[in-house]
Amino acid sequence: MTEQAQMLPTEASFLKQAWSKLSTTLEMIKFEHSVFALPFALTGAMLAVGGWPSWRQLFWIAVAMVGARSAAMAFNRIADLKFDAQNPRTQARALPAGRLSLRFAVAFTVAAAALLVLAAWELNPLAFKLSPVALALLLLYSYTKRFTLLSHIVLGSCLGLSPVAAWIALRGDVSASVILLGVAVTLWVAGFDMIYACQDVDFDRYMGLHSIPKQFGVAVALYASAALHVLMLGLLVVVAAMSGLGWIAMAGLIAVAALLAYEHLLVKPSDLSRLNAAFFTVNGYISILFFLSWAASILVR
Repeated sequence: MTEQAQMLPTEASFLKQAWSKLSTTLEMIKFEHSVFALPFALTGAMLAVGGWPSWRQLFWIAVAMVGARSAAMAFNRIADLKFDAQNPRTQARALPAGRLSLRFAVAFTVAAAALLVLAAWELNPLAFKLSPVALALLLLYSYTKRFTLLSHIVLGSCLGLSPVAAWIALRGDVSASVILLGVAVTLWVAGFDMIYACQDVDFDRYMGLHSIPKQFGVAVALYASAALHVLMLGLLVVVAAMSGLGWIAMAGLIAVAALLAYEHLLVKPSDLSRLNAAFFTVNGYISILFFLSWAASILVR
């Protein structure tokens, strides 16, 4: 009885530490932002099979998405550790603040990458063969700001892969419509990444990093972001027509357009105070609304 009583505080302490580490890890990879990519992967999957995939397929697609995004985010934190430690906006992140060790972050990245490869193997042979290519692109992004203005496009293509990868995973081939869907997602993400990058203009100049806002100024970046989002909407109209989707999908696109307009109204060259609302809240609503409207349209067509 005494031994059990002595063990309880130790077990409680262990559980508390484990929960704290899990929470810190999820914060490091911004797990809640999976909402940006998963709806587009599910849309690609539904377009591939013309309806609702099997629960097994959905499970492994979700596992692949979580593994891919977790590996990419953790690796990004590792690659940017030196910059995060010097940037006042990011100094409190888990790695520069010492709340997680570099060794743990590396092990977590390897485990997440393995999870992606396992999920691809479970889905189909072509997905498995292409998984290293997807991983290479996901990890490459973390270095692109060091040498190119196209870092926004590279990040966009990482998420743009999601509907294409889901299609490949379920059909073992690819189509023009899902490629255009992937391009639309790429433009959407690149556009809001330009907005997000506006808050680091001074730091990017100081460190010699590359971005559209740093190179051309915040005003030009916001106009470029809006242009990409207009192109995105145009492509989605084309994809909807190619896929035989009806009024529900089109109504969803109108709502998405309204949210994008609201997002751009929130941020002005002279006032970036509502940038986080534009980046996180509005884009989360956009991805979910897009999926719900297109999923409904696919199911009733």
